[in-house]
Amino acid sequence: MIVYEATKSEFIQDVYNDELVNNICTNYNSKIGKINEREVRAWDNSMLYMYKILHDDGIPNDAGVAIEFRIPYTSKRVDFLLSGKKDDQNSVVIVELKQWKKVEAVQGKEAIVKTLINKGIRETTHPSYQAWSYAALIEDYNENAQNHKMHFYPCAYLHNYIDQGQEDPLTNSIYNYYVEKAPVFKKGEAKKLREFIKRYIQVGDNKENLYKIEKGKIRPSKSLQDSLNKMLKGNPEFVMIDEQKVVYEEALFLAKEAIRTGIKQVLIVEGGPGTGKSVLAINLMVEMTGQNMVSQYVTKNAAPRNVYAKKLKKDFRKGHIDNLFKGSGSYIKAEKNELDVLIVDEAHRLNEKSGMFQNLGENQTKEIIYASKFSIFL
Repeated sequence: MIVYEATKSEFIQDVYNDELVNNICTNYNSKIGKINEREVRAWDNSMLYMYKILHDDGIPNDAGVAIEFRIPYTSKRVDFLLSGKKDDQNSVVIVELKQWKKVEAVQGKEAIVKTLINKGIRETTHPSYQAWSYAALIEDYNENAQNHKMHFYPCAYLHNYIDQGQEDPLTNSIYNYYVEKAPVFKKGEAKKLREFIKRYIQVGDNKENLYKIEKGKIRPSKSLQDSLNKMLKGNPEFVMIDEQKVVYEEALFLAKEAIRTGIKQVLIVEGGPGTGKSVLAINLMVEMTGQNMVSQYVTKNAAPRNVYAKKLKKDFRKGHIDNLFKGSGSYIKAEKNELDVLIVDEAHRLNEKSGMFQNLGENQTKEIIYASKFSIFL
């Protein structure tokens, strides 16, 4: 879902006439719901900077512009997208916009920084990681992006952030992998960002690629399926035996029935410690993903998710993994039947409510059932 969509020339006109933020707010209220003042201030600020960036004859007037694209089955929203073509190739530039003025590097944690958020210094993901992970999500799950061979070029723009020189924490060597994948542009680097955009958006597409992304069906990509299969192959700890295989086949049958009939299915599997419920869960997620079902492995406890993340790390980076293995409080705002399958391990640990103080949402079990066509509770 895209909150605001236009060509570059329409976007320029909306900003010039001081109509852009009002249009975004109107669309946001009708498509998503109540809006907070902090977001409005961020749009007011950041869109003026993007207006200046796009005020360049080298960027086609009919290039597509999208603001606040919500990636399906996630709560993630892409700040700014530009679409067009490069050498007959479909191109989309993703821009993660930040108001930040200071950053502190965090050692020992992948792609994490500290910065001022909501009046406190908090840990959050590096902006280059955010931009890259959004591109990876679209590539991994959007059927039109796959079929039309779209190329995504993520970057981050911190228009209030002054370069700190050689010791700049934002470009600390620990972030090299992600900064190389998604370059970060700071205050005073508008020209560099323009050149980045012009390198990939050479011809306009009149929003065609944006339309295809928004209307694309959700389907796991072949590369995602292959990586998951590779994780299972040659790992004896993932081999199923006896009752595991029986439950596995029943779960596959119910998942297909739920998708075929449109009637929700729920399966509850009981078993004591050491009976192989987690082995069953990971096998189901891999097989269902391989059958083009959008599946996620859910636990309240992060430990099981971290085990599989380590096994996948040879083939997959953190962004892909984070979208396969989710916490139990991830579905508060999910839409009905947004995912095909949710596989809940250690279901007896689910909370009634989500959030740090268990004061959000209604009931985690109900949220999971609501968000999925088929849910299995282990």
